[in-house]
Amino acid sequence: MTLSAEPKRVRTLFLSDIHLGTRGCRADLLIDFLKYHDAETIYLVGDIVDAWRLKWSWHWPQAHNDVVQKLMRKGRKGARIVYVPGNHDEFLRDYDGIHFGVVEVAEECIHETADGRRLLVLHGDRFDVVVRNAKWIAHLGDWAYTAALGVNIVFNAVRRRLGFPYWSISAWAKLKVKNAVSFIGDFEKTLAAEATRLDVDGVVCGHIHHAAIRDIDGVAYVNCGDWVESCTAIAEDFDGRLELIVWQRPTDLRDTVGPKSEALVAA
Repeated sequence: MTLSAEPKRVRTLFLSDIHLGTRGCRADLLIDFLKYHDAETIYLVGDIVDAWRLKWSWHWPQAHNDVVQKLMRKGRKGARIVYVPGNHDEFLRDYDGIHFGVVEVAEECIHETADGRRLLVLHGDRFDVVVRNAKWIAHLGDWAYTAALGVNIVFNAVRRRLGFPYWSISAWAKLKVKNAVSFIGDFEKTLAAEATRLDVDGVVCGHIHHAAIRDIDGVAYVNCGDWVESCTAIAEDFDGRLELIVWQRPTDLRDTVGPKSEALVAA
């Protein structure tokens, strides 16, 4: 537990799967996280805006606007912001290489860490056989996932009244269902293989909402997680160390208690 009300400055932040425009987006937690973290470079690793959901139902509360404004403010203060589109915001792939004010769009790119490692940064959806070959199934799965999140809201409202912390039904099911576990493992190995093919030291991705930093056959596999359930980010310190941050609860600058984070090093 970090005891500081002052923002932490890091070399790089990686954020993915924020899903602005959906009711499941934890914009309140992300705004709080951004209060405590500044970076020289911020990578937005796909599914930042959920165009799939906005196409069917418009949901854009002030907190979602505040997230955008907070990021833009960091960009105006000198942070480099790189937007790497995902499948939910794939319309931005038509603008690969274009700058929109302080934001540059790149379908994928190479990030060099402070200690000289080269990391491929991409969302990861093109390695998902369902998204690539049967998009209608992906959309159906998205609706099912949204329904599960709705159940989570009711379930956790009851838990809060009873004094219990947040617990995700959908995240638990994803880690318990054999096929889901197999999919995550296959996805990770496929991304690591792509990094090997491109002769880089590792890969930073999102897409599957499962945060991780691990070594796979000598390749650093780094997944940013999401801001729907796990509320996680990857930070690179000025020595090149990669840290998985799990943001636990909203705070404000008057509170002296900062985030609970899990520090993991990608070798």
